[in-house]
Amino acid sequence: MLIAGFPAGAWGTNCYLVAPAAGEECVIIDPGHQAAQGVEEAVAKHRLKPVAVVLTHGHIDHVASVVPVCGAHDVPAWIHPSDRFMMSDPEKALGCSIGMPLMGELTVGEPDDVKELADGAELRLAGLELTVAHAPGHTKGSVTFRMPEQADVPPVFFSGDLLFAGSIGRTDLPGGDHAEMLESLARVVLPLDDSTVVLSGHGPQTSIGRERATNPYLREVAAGLGDGAQRPAPRRGM
Repeated sequence: MLIAGFPAGAWGTNCYLVAPAAGEECVIIDPGHQAAQGVEEAVAKHRLKPVAVVLTHGHIDHVASVVPVCGAHDVPAWIHPSDRFMMSDPEKALGCSIGMPLMGELTVGEPDDVKELADGAELRLAGLELTVAHAPGHTKGSVTFRMPEQADVPPVFFSGDLLFAGSIGRTDLPGGDHAEMLESLARVVLPLDDSTVVLSGHGPQTSIGRERATNPYLREVAAGLGDGAQRPAPRRGM
């Protein structure tokens, strides 16, 4: 399996291109701010053919390049219905102005073909199997994508802004809810095998085993606590 990832834009959001191998069809996950050029470079380098864009949530740092990327390859974008409005109205999702200089670089709106994600859906795209889990807390429509173990490749978990290495996503923006975040961590993350590779929306790769042992939020949830005492603030992305 091929996973080509890179951080993009003002928020360093991780964009991933996933394919069974080089030279085959691929899925693009979270083409955010200024990600279009990186997507095209990865497509050319690995001789890939995009067939879909899938989105972990609707914040502008994860969807800013959806329109140009989908348009360039004539592919649909998949997003949870609760976050769909954010593609056309990103400032409403943040409760503040993004800023005119930055807004001038963005293509706000929906691509021509938008499909909606549902909890438990099994997406079969580009020869891949992606299991969708609705995981609200960062936003109402946050989702994760899980890929099963394949041959010598461990399971892979695209966590979006639910789980980071050593932290979790912020819950102080419109639609965020800390109690929902903790419930999502308990329901979606804790049952995963320790060998599962975690590829998140920001920051480095990690594993479920490492986070189960060291992440203060996940440790609290596993212990049935979750009261927020004596822990670092969540990662301050978007």
